[in-house]
Amino acid sequence: MNEDAANEAEAREKAAAQEAERIKRHLTQDPELGEEWLRQDNVIYGGLMAIGIVFVQALLPYSLNASAMTCVLAFAVAIPLLAALIMVNRQEQFRHRRSSSRTVVGARAIAQGTAFLGLVAGFWHLNWIAGVVLLGSSLVALGVHSAGLTVLELGPSALGQQDPPGTHFDEDGDADGS
Repeated sequence: MNEDAANEAEAREKAAAQEAERIKRHLTQDPELGEEWLRQDNVIYGGLMAIGIVFVQALLPYSLNASAMTCVLAFAVAIPLLAALIMVNRQEQFRHRRSSSRTVVGARAIAQGTAFLGLVAGFWHLNWIAGVVLLGSSLVALGVHSAGLTVLELGPSALGQQDPPGTHFDEDGDADGS
């Protein structure tokens, strides 16, 4: 009996490893998905740069308290890095591959982190409650994005399986059969 349970557990473990490998291949080797992620990154980086410029410009005529100074310094770090990442993304799109440079990976983390810090500090400068609300809303937004991405990229049609009836969308974004 124990041997049967061990064999069954081993089979489940092997099946889970195969499924994980299949999902990994889908997420890392789909060229259209990689191109879309680059486009999304460019929109995000451009938006963060624009927000940073607006915040910093609005703070220029005033003396800066701690939250305003944090906002300005964070965007002083983020804006040039975000601009450089947009240029790297353009080259990645041209070459149809992602950069594996540790410098680029580090710059992505620093740019996004300092831009988020600047955004929270800017809202905190306006009103501390607004800063807290932005933090909470960001966590909810991260969950929404994660759930949507998981369903779209790991759902049945993304992995070559059949969609349940009424969930397939045509080119116009309309559900078939509705």
